[in-house]
Amino acid sequence: MSESSSMRSNDNQPSAEPPGPRDGPEGGDPAFLERPLPGKIGNALFGSDIVAEALRAVGVPYIALNPGASFRGLHDSLVNHLGNEAPTMLLCLHEEHAVAIAHGYAKVTGRAMAAALHSNVGLFHGTMAIFNAWCDRMPVIVIGATGPVDAMKRRPWIDWIHTARDQGAIVRHYVKWDDQPATAEAAREAIYRGAWLAQTTPMAPVYINLDAEMQEAKLGDAPAPLDIARYSPQTATAPATGPLAQAADLLRAAKNPVILAGRASRSLKCWNERVELAERLQARVATDLKIGASFPTDHPLHVGAPGVFPGQDVLDALRGADVILSLDWVDLGGTLRSAFAPSMPAAKVIQVSLDHTVHNGWSMDHQAFPAVDVFLASDPDVAVPMLTEAVGIAAKGAAPRNPPAARVTPANNGGPLSVEDLALSLRQAVGRRDVSLLHLPLSWNGAWWPFRHPLDFLGSDGGGGIGGGPGISIGAALALRGSGRLPVAICGDGDFLMGATALWTAVHYRIPLLFVIANNRSFYNDEVHQERVARMRERRVENKWIGQRIADPDVDIAKMARAQGAMGFGPVSDIMDMMPAFESAIKAVEAGFVAVVDVRVEPGYTPSMAASLTRSAAK
Repeated sequence: MSESSSMRSNDNQPSAEPPGPRDGPEGGDPAFLERPLPGKIGNALFGSDIVAEALRAVGVPYIALNPGASFRGLHDSLVNHLGNEAPTMLLCLHEEHAVAIAHGYAKVTGRAMAAALHSNVGLFHGTMAIFNAWCDRMPVIVIGATGPVDAMKRRPWIDWIHTARDQGAIVRHYVKWDDQPATAEAAREAIYRGAWLAQTTPMAPVYINLDAEMQEAKLGDAPAPLDIARYSPQTATAPATGPLAQAADLLRAAKNPVILAGRASRSLKCWNERVELAERLQARVATDLKIGASFPTDHPLHVGAPGVFPGQDVLDALRGADVILSLDWVDLGGTLRSAFAPSMPAAKVIQVSLDHTVHNGWSMDHQAFPAVDVFLASDPDVAVPMLTEAVGIAAKGAAPRNPPAARVTPANNGGPLSVEDLALSLRQAVGRRDVSLLHLPLSWNGAWWPFRHPLDFLGSDGGGGIGGGPGISIGAALALRGSGRLPVAICGDGDFLMGATALWTAVHYRIPLLFVIANNRSFYNDEVHQERVARMRERRVENKWIGQRIADPDVDIAKMARAQGAMGFGPVSDIMDMMPAFESAIKAVEAGFVAVVDVRVEPGYTPSMAASLTRSAAK
């Protein structure tokens, strides 16, 4: 069924009936959507054929790209040598979307997709998304390309401006490793090494730059085969015996321990092991909206509601703690300063992390330097069951889990819509479905939606840049396809508008998901900052909106969605229209479509977010 037949009767209102199932071979698997025609297979091999085979060998399922001449050799090899399968190409309308989709895929799977960027200009486009993945500690194999390194092989003008002497320098400070191999065999080794490095903890993107001449060179003989298993050694890092025993002694004796549950995998087994450790210790547990769900937020031991910044409940729990266990908490130093400044914490601090191994002096993503008494240089997923065994005490009789929260009806009686109205209405609309929240806006309150599974929430964009939400969400939805979970991304209007053309890729490759846009028609975070500055300088607060409001004209987000083949709903500005819009959009997603619901909300922040901004302004 076409979008126009079911949705165009009124541009701003959804139809009463959801669309029928989305047409597409094999359920819309990209490998079947763009299957190349069989052709004559020559005996000759080219350098890029070896690169394509290496991507397949390391298990790369997809390669997202915006096409470019610098990797035309690799493009041909993916299509005509490998048949556009394993990896399958995902065409994107912008290089930033290509990297963001790979980032989102990794947030679900913990495995690396590839993204190909055209020469230096494509790499420049992709840098924000690479930085996001870097700060989020997610693996992406970024394939770059350059004009011929040999100046005598360059075409006039275009090859010269698309060739850089050290292209990797553009991203070297925020990738884990980069290389520019000169031969096909060296390129294969670079793919093997890059995949291994990207997917070892702490995970991060890598960049491999392919010389155009190397890609297109005809090979005399195929390189000798390599056993990929021997180039993918297991690297799980366990804590040293001495520090592990020290940490166990402190935790065993603790009267008021607090666990800061930070970066973690999406493994349900590891999730349950964190719960077991907390219940044995009867430790209070705090979580964070900057990263994916790491502990059930409606568990009796969970402190307050998760937020982008620690709320007052978390700060009070830290001040009352005698032992603080950080499981790779993002910004441990900053959190401790928020709780204890200007003094040092009296509690003993245990840090479990490998993040220090990728810190450098260019980016400050390592955050403030924390005071630590015992350091376990280990992946927290590895260390937690070892700590549980070392502590050795029986469970202290943990209280039963809180019952599932009742579905709350929004209290709005016809006034302007809030983000809370949006959240509560959406929870009602999804009912008992298993939902994965792929992205949340800054205005979100963690108390509105409990997380009970590691896939319930996947975290933020990592680098704090605007525009990553759509692409990251599409990559996550791709990874979740067939899981039975409903993928939902709640984005601010600024974030969505910067990344909106990523929708085309989701529609084209039959990647169903629901976007809900919390549309306050403003870059509201900066309105808040301008208000702070005006107050500090005793100037007109009423002028804070200038240069911030996305109005006159209002952007028709639903039409932007329809223009790319998605189902567009809204704008919704009345509480009575919200549930019907959500219900129709959910049915559309379950039928295989991408749906976008534009909800016009009033600007505002949660109390913890507002308090954090107040603290930062006071400094």
